[in-house]
Amino acid sequence: MAEYICLLNKDTIVIKPAKKTPILLRMIVLMFAMVCGVYICSVCLKQTSIHSKIKFQDIQVVERLSPDDDHGNLQISSVHYPNPKTFSRAECAHNPVRYFAILSMQRSGSGWFETLLNSHVNVSSNGEIFSVLDRRRNISSITQTLDKVYNLDWFTSASKNECSAAVGFKWMLNQGVMQHHKEISDYFNRRGVFAIFLFRRNLLRRMVSVLANSYDRHAKLLNGTHKSHVHSTEEAKTLAKYKPMINSTLLISDLKEVEITAAKALEYFNSTRHIVLYYEDLIKNPTKLKDVQAFLGLPLMELMSRQVKIHKGPLSDHVKNWEDVNKTLNGTAYESFLQADY
Repeated sequence: MAEYICLLNKDTIVIKPAKKTPILLRMIVLMFAMVCGVYICSVCLKQTSIHSKIKFQDIQVVERLSPDDDHGNLQISSVHYPNPKTFSRAECAHNPVRYFAILSMQRSGSGWFETLLNSHVNVSSNGEIFSVLDRRRNISSITQTLDKVYNLDWFTSASKNECSAAVGFKWMLNQGVMQHHKEISDYFNRRGVFAIFLFRRNLLRRMVSVLANSYDRHAKLLNGTHKSHVHSTEEAKTLAKYKPMINSTLLISDLKEVEITAAKALEYFNSTRHIVLYYEDLIKNPTKLKDVQAFLGLPLMELMSRQVKIHKGPLSDHVKNWEDVNKTLNGTAYESFLQADY
């Protein structure tokens, strides 16, 4: 061990041993080093644990069904093999059937659209079945009617019977749909029903058609008979001669009400398989009909209808108080309705 040499004077030398480090100090330094080591190890372990946990959670988020798998699941639940009580499907018993419902509002082109669908050899669309009050009196009567339709036991002139590949009907939003939307939406999801929404973009034209059709119910302009749809240009011209008077004071609020109704219907049935169509788009773009057939899983065919449009040309030719209507809608969100011509 090193020693200290102290020189007191020229004749005297004193040798002192080196000072020893206290044991307590050594223990403190040792304990400090151990604590630091434990702390560093714990931090490292914690970081490793967190990193592993994040990686596991990432795997859980990424692990989802592929689009192909999801599409397959949808197809399984949307294909049906009805067993009618009133007849035998015979050789078509193993042919799958899809269920659909056309959800629309009066004078939105739903009648014309349904005739197009029914021109397909494999489609049976059974008309406006819930126009009869007893069939929509409560949710029980509604579901009983739906069961009968989708079991192919509902007979109309449109029924293709045993060889139908898609069966459905036309349902107006004011015929119990909105009142019982929760139960009907659940039924559609449970039975795999495809909802086809059909609306009209130009609500002013729809209003003109509604008023004219309502007038003809009483006037019966076609030789004492009322027809909501016609199949000749002569009949169309006869009905178009009547020009309804539109209440300009309530016009904007009435248009808004129709918009709100359509928006609510889409919200109520958002969870169902559905497609949204517009009358104007179907007229201007024939490929939209191919989209509908693809939506229902049908073989593509050229669809046709014998119905003839009644109110052709500018709306100014079909409204009695056109100046009031024009003044009311100019500068509003509905101004574009004034110019549309088809």
